[in-house]
Amino acid sequence: MRAYPALLTLLLSVCVSAVPSRRAPHVVHERRANEPNPERWQRTGRVEPDRVLPLKIGLAQQNLHLLEEMLMKVSHPKSDSYGQHWSPAAVVDFFAPKDETIDAIKGWLADAGFDAERIRVSHNKGWIDVANATAAEVEELLDAEYHVYTHAATGLQQIGCHSYSVPAHIQEHVDLIKPTVHFTHHIPESPSKRKRELKKRFGGIGAPSPETGPKTNGVAVTITPSLETCDQMITPDCLRALYAVNYTPVATDRNTFGITEFTPQAFLASDLDLFFGNFSPSQVGTRPITVAIDGGTVQTTDQSFDFNGESDLDLEYAFALTNPQPITLLQTGDLVEGASFDNWLDAVDASFCTFEGGDDPDFDGIYPDTARGGFKGAESCGIIAPPNVVSTSYGADEADFTVAYANRQCAEYGKLGMLGTTVLYSSGDDGVAGNGGECLTAQGTPSTRGTRFSPDFPVTCPFVTGVGATQVNPGATVNDPESACAQVIFSGGGFSNFFNMPSYQAEAVTSFLTNHPPPFTSAQFNNSGTSRGVPDLSANGANYVIGIDGDFELVFGTSASSPVVGSLITLINDARIAAGKGPVGFINPAIYSGDFQAAFNDITNGTNPGCGMSLTTGWDPVTGVGTPNLTKLMPLFLALP
Repeated sequence: MRAYPALLTLLLSVCVSAVPSRRAPHVVHERRANEPNPERWQRTGRVEPDRVLPLKIGLAQQNLHLLEEMLMKVSHPKSDSYGQHWSPAAVVDFFAPKDETIDAIKGWLADAGFDAERIRVSHNKGWIDVANATAAEVEELLDAEYHVYTHAATGLQQIGCHSYSVPAHIQEHVDLIKPTVHFTHHIPESPSKRKRELKKRFGGIGAPSPETGPKTNGVAVTITPSLETCDQMITPDCLRALYAVNYTPVATDRNTFGITEFTPQAFLASDLDLFFGNFSPSQVGTRPITVAIDGGTVQTTDQSFDFNGESDLDLEYAFALTNPQPITLLQTGDLVEGASFDNWLDAVDASFCTFEGGDDPDFDGIYPDTARGGFKGAESCGIIAPPNVVSTSYGADEADFTVAYANRQCAEYGKLGMLGTTVLYSSGDDGVAGNGGECLTAQGTPSTRGTRFSPDFPVTCPFVTGVGATQVNPGATVNDPESACAQVIFSGGGFSNFFNMPSYQAEAVTSFLTNHPPPFTSAQFNNSGTSRGVPDLSANGANYVIGIDGDFELVFGTSASSPVVGSLITLINDARIAAGKGPVGFINPAIYSGDFQAAFNDITNGTNPGCGMSLTTGWDPVTGVGTPNLTKLMPLFLALP
């Protein structure tokens, strides 16, 4: 079960090449990966010449080619620098653009007729805004042609271009420019809604309607935890048994665990207490430490599985498994505009607001929100230090983004790893298909008729840890091997079309492709043998009992798996902090290393009908390296510096 942030009021962009500028020879800098699906979007006209566009130029950063190397130095268990995480200031200084880059861009804009007072350089010299740039000016500057696109079903509109160009001598100084080719304004279907008819109901109180809110009717609901029924109902005790969890945190005042949610998805306090009353009585009344990002609201007006399911699930299990660890809720986006991944990244890194991928109106919430009823406060930049672990149970299709945008955001995840943060993302619920079970056409467009596999993002970024899903097979016990999840959802996996294979993964992925080559051609998936594979590891994702809208229900998905793995890493961090050490940070180099393999339950049973890739010994693109055994994993991490 994944949910997806929706931007409800933005006008976003898509472009078509125009006649080259007469001022200087231009070269194409960025081209949209695919055309909008005509079944969804129709081109309905040119953008008015005097329309103002929020022109932002991202400057090329220094030393990005060294990012993986620097991250590996503090993350690989064999490194002499393991655990010596960087300070935020050191990260900013190391990747800051050169002065000559800033001068080159300012000179280009001046030559194009933009007055100096219209050009603003961000405080960290990484981003340039051009004030009051009209569509006519931007089209001339970028040799691009902007059009309006209208969504056939909803009437929502976007503006943008198919490609844009810059002078050849400027290209090396430009990372990306927006708004341009990033065409992804859609309202993603929530997997919880998509699978509503598949949820199983059991016991207790009837489900309340959204109009009346939760009701108890004075009925005491009790679900008795039992390890004998874990094949039918997953509870915290089932997970403790499956993953050998037998540790109580002792350094909670020095440890941090963050859960990301996107408004209007929000938890209900009564649901937490319903769950705690049955499975963790000492936590009744416990609530997360809520950090409101860009007007983030824990709303209670709309109450249904679709509005409360994700947040209730994430918090109930994270709290139960890490008790008594406080949990930070990164509630992101207002009720009018919403938000996306960049917005929560802004909140934990002030420089990211205007530098390493600052918010894109084609993808992200732009604050202050000028819409009626929107959040009018300042953009949430660096309002909280990055938690030691952040779990995010949301995702989107990699094909919805451009390579430049994805790379820019991915670099920020690498920098968070250098700071000592573990970033976890669910790998998806549709095997190798994208949102809604759609694959890609030969032109790269998502479609129900597509045949090319469609991986998720951000999970394909090599600097995050992707979490897939397993299940206790029907009739099996917690003592039996799990299989890849094939009840209601299929563990997301496969190979990126954007990102190269990271060094820490080379041996495992090469072994899989050599010894168990998938029976598909390059027309169906990226079989180059040089691309990033996902997921990295897995945890159970089937039959979770959650308290939701005053009732108990079962839910499924990799969004259950991610907070569970995040909880186990939080327990490991607690033990390290209690021993006078730091958090583990980026865990991928460790979990792929030979010394750590015995600490994972290798999943070799089952297949993934969504992609047809078989599970095998060692890493596979369905369950990764397997599921964690905390009793074995903790001493390995404790032994590191």
